[in-house]
Amino acid sequence: MAQVLEFKLPDLGEGLTEAEIVRWLVQVGDVVAIDQPVVEVETAKAMVEVPCPYGGVVTARYGEEGTELPVGAPLLTVAVGAPAAETDAETEGSGNVLVGYGTGAPPARRRRVRRMGPGVVTSVEDAPPIARDDGPVPVISPLVRRLARENGLELRELTGSGRDGLILRADVEKALRAAAAQEAIAQEATLLPPATRPTTTTDTDGVTRTPLRGIRGAVADKLSRSRREIPDATCWVDADATELMRTRAAMNAVAGPKISVLALLARICTAALARFPELNSSVDTEAREVVRFDRVHLGFAAQTERGLVVPVVRDAGARNAEVLSVEFARLTEAARSGTLTPGDLTGGTFTLNNYGVFGVDGSTPIINHPEAAMLGVGRIVPKPWVHEGELAVRQVVQLSLTFDHRVCDGGTAGGFLRYVADCVEQPAVLLRNL
Repeated sequence: MAQVLEFKLPDLGEGLTEAEIVRWLVQVGDVVAIDQPVVEVETAKAMVEVPCPYGGVVTARYGEEGTELPVGAPLLTVAVGAPAAETDAETEGSGNVLVGYGTGAPPARRRRVRRMGPGVVTSVEDAPPIARDDGPVPVISPLVRRLARENGLELRELTGSGRDGLILRADVEKALRAAAAQEAIAQEATLLPPATRPTTTTDTDGVTRTPLRGIRGAVADKLSRSRREIPDATCWVDADATELMRTRAAMNAVAGPKISVLALLARICTAALARFPELNSSVDTEAREVVRFDRVHLGFAAQTERGLVVPVVRDAGARNAEVLSVEFARLTEAARSGTLTPGDLTGGTFTLNNYGVFGVDGSTPIINHPEAAMLGVGRIVPKPWVHEGELAVRQVVQLSLTFDHRVCDGGTAGGFLRYVADCVEQPAVLLRNL
């Protein structure tokens, strides 16, 4: 006799308490495999595919597309029609429910998906593991397979770093980065249209109301908290970026990956933070302590059609300009296609905001709470400038630093910003730190 199991919206991590159903990936009557993605949800952090930890027949779904559900609310029910012993093996085989994390279930337990009529309950047919010429490909995660497939990567050519040679997401991403290092940085990714869902209403007086939820709501909450808790101050300076642009042109004139302006600014930021580590910190308000970090996890603001997101480049201080260019391009494309994970959007210690792409010169950035500072960069444009005692047309940029006055005073902030400006004007200054 089939056992009906209820699958609830799991804890998606990073303190997220709710998610909005964007798209169902299964229908009532479908047979699903263990860890098969069944629904796509949007959290305050990113778009996430949620896999089901049970194998069986979908008997019910809860919530229409566009519905917002709290963590712990029922998502769907699955009828598992196998004998008790097999049922136990299946339910125990899946320990994690987020795509991208292995569950411990061997690949041989995978099932084949087939459509059934509504209300029909049957056992799930066994399906062979993914095969290759010399045996099964050791992959459990559906995301790993999808990530490889979408990027044209042959999994059988990879050596897994997981237990018993299991191919992990990190293995696929490493292979993709290596391949990307051999090519020029891709052009701006084509913006994809946002998922259509009923979020806006207009009354008889022509007043339109759009709920603050999803990414837009998360941005509103975070910016409000930043303004409420952080006593921020801003300083700014104009800098002659002519030599920086010449340096970039010279670097890109040789064979190899193209270097982005953002990557050069990131290298300058990490060098400046090494000299002024007070700004690579946060404030623990409960303990009344300043927490300083020894590594720079650099966030960068990325505008998408779904709202503003801040992907994070881990250990940015340990990466050169080429690697940073590749990573910025990868995360930007993921942001615009809605495939960033919560892990891609959390853990930053300092943020770089290049608002010059919007054609503006200056801004007063709002600190990305709970960080302590943000560097803003305006557009780089030709302007009159006194160079070597004479008036000349130079490539000028305005730099602005907003900082938490609790972690440092103006002298430190000014020193940081002046060092950044010096590196922009004379990139050779960076050589002192290499």
